[in-house]
Amino acid sequence: MKPKQKPHPIPKLGRPARRAVLVVHVTASASWLGLTLGLLALGTTAAGTGSAVTVEASVRAMKLFADWLLLPIAFLTLLSGLVLSLGTPWGLVRYRWVCTKFWLTLATTTATVFALRPGVNSAVTAVAAGGPLPDAGDVLFGPVVSLSAYVFMTVISVLKPWGPTRRGRRLREPARPALQDA
Repeated sequence: MKPKQKPHPIPKLGRPARRAVLVVHVTASASWLGLTLGLLALGTTAAGTGSAVTVEASVRAMKLFADWLLLPIAFLTLLSGLVLSLGTPWGLVRYRWVCTKFWLTLATTTATVFALRPGVNSAVTAVAAGGPLPDAGDVLFGPVVSLSAYVFMTVISVLKPWGPTRRGRRLREPARPALQDA
């Protein structure tokens, strides 16, 4: 007799729901990547131009992206990825690539809140007061690091390297039959 398996604490997504969440996740992730490319282009322009007007326009545009678009897209990416991982057989801690993506997404979202946005805000404050761009790193470092992380996460999403975690291997093993009294 086959032993009963415990019901999964989180219900799995049905096919239509999984597909809908996947579309949301891919769209949000691609949007985050595109926003980051835009920020990098604006940061490069601000850091590389000699025109005070261009510097100010570039950092103000970066502020608009950072204030109005980045955080909602970052949180949507994080949330949809979490729903996908918990609602599908991939799981959150069954495969190393899923764990890696989760922690990198969490780290880049946190960095957006505590590093990128404050750096852009300080650049806008300095330039709006008539001063030069205080530090090119304020407008370049965040987008470069973010872009690298997003490209890496895209690659591991496609290639799915590294195989299952120890927990994932344990969950894939067939349940051993209970010893019966003879």
